[in-house]
Amino acid sequence: MTDTTSAAIVVEDATEEAVLAVAAASEAWARTSAAERARVIHVIADALDAAADDLIAIAEEESRLPQPRLTGELKRTTFQLRLFADVAQEGAYLDARIDRPAADWPMGAPRPDLRRMLVPIGPVLVFSASNFPFAFSVAGGDTAAALAAGNAVLVKAHSGHPRLSDATAAEIAAAVRAAGGPADLLRVIHGTDNGVAALRHPAIKAASFTGSIPGGRALFDIANGRTEPIPFYGELGSVNPAFVAPSASRRRAAEIAEGYLASLTGSQGQLCTKPGVLFVPEGSPILDELSAKPVPGPAPMLNERIQAGFVDALQALRAHKGVDVLRDSEWSLADPPEITLLCTTIDEVLAAPDALITEVFGPAGLVVTYTDAASLPGVARALNGQLTATIVADDGAEDDVDVARRLVPILTEKAGRLLWNQWPTGVSVTYAQQHGGPYPATTSPGTTAVGTASITRFVRPVAYQNFPDALLPDPLRDANPLGVPQRIDG
Repeated sequence: MTDTTSAAIVVEDATEEAVLAVAAASEAWARTSAAERARVIHVIADALDAAADDLIAIAEEESRLPQPRLTGELKRTTFQLRLFADVAQEGAYLDARIDRPAADWPMGAPRPDLRRMLVPIGPVLVFSASNFPFAFSVAGGDTAAALAAGNAVLVKAHSGHPRLSDATAAEIAAAVRAAGGPADLLRVIHGTDNGVAALRHPAIKAASFTGSIPGGRALFDIANGRTEPIPFYGELGSVNPAFVAPSASRRRAAEIAEGYLASLTGSQGQLCTKPGVLFVPEGSPILDELSAKPVPGPAPMLNERIQAGFVDALQALRAHKGVDVLRDSEWSLADPPEITLLCTTIDEVLAAPDALITEVFGPAGLVVTYTDAASLPGVARALNGQLTATIVADDGAEDDVDVARRLVPILTEKAGRLLWNQWPTGVSVTYAQQHGGPYPATTSPGTTAVGTASITRFVRPVAYQNFPDALLPDPLRDANPLGVPQRIDG
């Protein structure tokens, strides 16, 4: 047997061990009370805050992201853990429903005693993202949601920050031990092959992913091709179109250009919510403002692979017939790159929407000019699924409001979050947030990857019919000892 084969077997065995360990922990964690789970998650958050200096230093070395951005991201991550822990303890997400027996139920037959609630789905596999080494990684939103729902987590670390992934996992493991939680509540594995092996393992009951369309689609197909298919929550790709109405374009050109450039260049354009396509009226003063306003200088991309992918995608877009350069510099294709703005017309986009409305992950955007706002609904219909869509308009201008009236129903079909006079970067972690959308933005348009509603991805419903009260889960008992919200008899 060759060394290569031996190495592959060792890796496979290590993945098997990690999956089975997480599965055992998940059984124990699911039996833990919501109050106890909340307490342990709070201890995890406190431990990560206490280790912030060490973790951020490693993240700076591996991700090329600046210290202020990483500091804010870690704060977001621990806030999210605590918020989700509190939501889990409060219990509304369980959707507890109680239908008491009804002999005269109008359907024509008596209604039995039925009680329904959501229960943990089982071990969750989380594929980390490249661009958020904290918030969408080992202790990120998917992990927070899965833990709060009562599941243990196996994380496939991203190759862009392996040392940080291990260091974060070590802090979590120590915190869980100190809090008396189950061993192996969270484990980390490395390598694409190990991630695929874990996804195929029958003990894994759900998976989440943040990354590219090709990578996410391949994993989605594996999850659905298993003997037992499992939910796969993939966040894949989005260009997040922004539509500027005529009156706003005339009256607020400088403000709109400044806001767009800030959103486009934030985190060097390496955000899934970056507004990659901007629609403006032909001859709009916004064009001149976009060309002239100062922008941040060149900054490193997350890693060499993303740098190369950015250059390839940008060159392919700017080589397309009908695409001109609105703004670039001698550093636009350099490493590190500076901003590039390309320009085309709405007719060109309608002729080749798939080629022109495409994600360029990095500091680049496409400005599309239109001569008649009546053409905007047509181009909106040509869009693929998006995470966000933005309308920039003047509330008091009837022509702008009319544009919005025609766009909103179409964009509601195309995107998960619609914005009015704000830009889509900066996704707040809150109760009403929606971070998802129709494919290819995500593989599961009925869910969100950010906000407290994301917990419901990692649960499944169970109904108990005619059970004695003593055998019911606490949230479904008449006495309601946990005080969770219950929907009784409708």
